[in-house]
Amino acid sequence: MSPAEQEREQQASIPFQVHHKDLNLYEILAGNCGTYANNTNLFLHHRSLGRRHPLIGLLLFSDTMITTRFAPSPTGKLHLGHAYAAKVAYDLANKEESRFVVRFEDIDYTRVRPEFYQDILDDLEWLGFSWNGEPWKQKERLKHYEKALEQLKEMGVVYPCYCTRREVEEELTHLAQAPQGPEGPLYPGTCRGLKNPPRDREPAWRLDSKKAASLIGSLSFQDQIHGNIKVVPGLLGDVILARKDIGTSYHLAVVVDDAAQEITHVTRGEDLLPSTHVHRILQSLLGLPEPKYLHHELVTDQSGERLAKRNEAQAIASLRKKGLSAEEVKKMAHPDFHTPPTKALPRVPPCQTCPCESELAEIKKSPA
Repeated sequence: MSPAEQEREQQASIPFQVHHKDLNLYEILAGNCGTYANNTNLFLHHRSLGRRHPLIGLLLFSDTMITTRFAPSPTGKLHLGHAYAAKVAYDLANKEESRFVVRFEDIDYTRVRPEFYQDILDDLEWLGFSWNGEPWKQKERLKHYEKALEQLKEMGVVYPCYCTRREVEEELTHLAQAPQGPEGPLYPGTCRGLKNPPRDREPAWRLDSKKAASLIGSLSFQDQIHGNIKVVPGLLGDVILARKDIGTSYHLAVVVDDAAQEITHVTRGEDLLPSTHVHRILQSLLGLPEPKYLHHELVTDQSGERLAKRNEAQAIASLRKKGLSAEEVKKMAHPDFHTPPTKALPRVPPCQTCPCESELAEIKKSPA
């Protein structure tokens, strides 16, 4: 072996770490670290690591590194609720050997506006939040979601659904007892076991929650506010995992991407707590790692209603134009952790032995 080959071999055996938030991950991977990178793929190849997953590829980062993410949709400007959500994720990862990444949830192309990508990044930078690597765009990762869907099809845990929204609503009106979920009536299972599907329609694909439940057994997840929660497979019914127009859904895309980016702590609003039941099911079926969760309270307006992007007065950009500082905006975005939970979302008693209880306490105490 030549001296140059020996040097390359030695370089390839050095464990790969990222410590600085300003480094571009893809540039690092393309350097002389025994690695290569491809923006169209997932995290990629490093000779010193042997952990490979058939769906998401090689996992690069150490088991002790905390990785969080902020995943806005570029369908409007960021408001105070987004600022708080970003702060929770950023504060949890704002320590040595931790990562905070940005991901654009932009699969719903009918609502996405190109100008909001940069607007969102500008707001985050103004608020003082720096992130690792280039932000991901889900619209560029559709093939990975397709691969996950194919795996679920092979397992027999999804089925094609040809119903329109109006047909589902009409079906529900004819039922004496329509199935109910946390947010209203659930899909009644019209197309489950359908023998003669229409040939003139493209189907959506739904999770067969009963079939999935029979395969996964008992599941739970750990939430740093709500404690240990047992998964209820039918909580949201047979949810859509792939819309007929875009070929995927929020549920499927977020599960695949959280695993691909090695998100260790998922932080988001408590309105998404019911969705975590679906996400744990998908993680189990696809053999993906289980992150820890923190479902925080929502920032609301004076009437107690959650903020919406159409409320221009609460937009970060509008508040900045009024002369408010970033610190003032972050204080406005900090809800009281002792207020009652969001209506219709049952609280689970806090877990006294939560492994990350100290981290949550730091977030609560930290100045806004």
